Amino acid sequence: MQQLSTATLASLGGSLPVPSYDRTQLRTGIVHLGVGAFHRSHQAMYVDRLLEQGQARDWGICGVGVLPSDRRMAEVMAAQDCLYTLVVKHPDGAMEPRVVGSIVEYLLAPDDPEAVVEKMAAETTRIVSLTVTEGGYNIAAVTGEFDATHPDVVSDLRPGAALRTSFGLVTEALVRRRDRGLAPFTVVSCDNIQHNGDVARRSFAAFARLRDPELGAWVEREVPFPNSMVDRITPATTDDDRAEVARRFGVDDGWPVVCEPFTQWVLEDRFSLGRPPLEDAGVQVVDDVDPYERMKLRLLNASHQGLAYLGRLAGYRLVHDAAQDPLFQAFLLGYMEEEATPTLLPVPGIDLDDYRRELIARFSNPAIRDTLARLAFDGSERLTKWLLPVVRDQLARGGEVRRSAAVVAGWARYSEGVDEQGEPIEIADRRRESLRSAALRQREDPLAFIADRELFGDLVDDERFTGPYLAALTSLYERGARATLEELVDRGRTPSTALGSTGS
Repeated sequence: MQQLSTATLASLGGSLPVPSYDRTQLRTGIVHLGVGAFHRSHQAMYVDRLLEQGQARDWGICGVGVLPSDRRMAEVMAAQDCLYTLVVKHPDGAMEPRVVGSIVEYLLAPDDPEAVVEKMAAETTRIVSLTVTEGGYNIAAVTGEFDATHPDVVSDLRPGAALRTSFGLVTEALVRRRDRGLAPFTVVSCDNIQHNGDVARRSFAAFARLRDPELGAWVEREVPFPNSMVDRITPATTDDDRAEVARRFGVDDGWPVVCEPFTQWVLEDRFSLGRPPLEDAGVQVVDDVDPYERMKLRLLNASHQGLAYLGRLAGYRLVHDAAQDPLFQAFLLGYMEEEATPTLLPVPGIDLDDYRRELIARFSNPAIRDTLARLAFDGSERLTKWLLPVVRDQLARGGEVRRSAAVVAGWARYSEGVDEQGEPIEIADRRRESLRSAALRQREDPLAFIADRELFGDLVDDERFTGPYLAALTSLYERGARATLEELVDRGRTPSTALGSTGS
């Protein structure tokens, strides 16, 4: 078995595909903040495809770790010359590996923020992309306002500060480019947020405005922030994944990536300094991303929230186990067909019936072994952006919200920190304490969880939502998740008044 590195690529070529291009001839054109599993299964993979085609030699990627917790990734990248193994896992157990070489540099901002700023300020850098998670944009869920009081933001606004945030790093790089007479780079968000480019613009412009009002106006006016929709189920890498890569392919890889076969990237064609020919690698480059991202966030990501909370309460731990359960399949399809789909825009080139069925098949892939805990991570950022827009749109049109309300009730019950079997649940959320505190009060005050207006806005005042929400929460306490879903599914098949009504 050999350690993955540039020196061992030639000898590894007999056991799995490796880059055929000369990585020493690549020039960095993209700086990416937040190098995790998803970036490496998605954007970096697309650039690697282009490089294999003999294209995009000026579009190598410099990865950047923004947080102190990124140190382990920095160590692995340094040891492996930024190479890693990407393994596509098919439902029949087949594994499709490849060593990806499109990341050519890696910088850790906590160690040297100046080096990161200068890399982005360099004339060769034309795109700065981001996977900083849904919460990384520092935007309040309900108000949509940038949080100027965050300690790291306050620190980054001090003159001469060692920059800690993506806002501080990117803004300083843009200032230096402007001072040097260079056009601004394009900022591409690759996070699961509807209108992610618009959200990024508001966020970065707000930070820049705090630094200098004219600078904020310039960022908002001159820096392109194209919207994008990204999709590929990519679970966290486990020790079992590392061992399997070593056993099957003879590669000692400190941080391989495993993912599903499906991948999609829909990207708005709005760039200031050019872009790689991503359409040649399978990216859908379009004028309007909105229909695609609304489809993905409201069907796939919101359904994931239903699996995460209700599946865990029902005793499941792995996504595919819950998704293969006919009860959960019927519940999710009912949610997608009756509640989410009516809120979508026409999606060019997509058959929504096929898309919904394909989602169930993707969730059910036993080779991925994704965890419900991963889907439940940071629900205060995710569920509020993926599911609650469906609720609000449905209420506005007089539509059904019973299943959506049941998912929110599942989150509320889950947030108590113990499942129906009495087993503890680890709540991984930046609002963990306030969520748990509210959840623990709800047996006496059933609306306590959704009374948080920063998360739920005025939904607590709307009986069309609180009715089915309270019915589902009561059912979860008295009968459990399975019985609750059974009644929701049965009501979907035949007229009934079970679990409340929305007046639709």
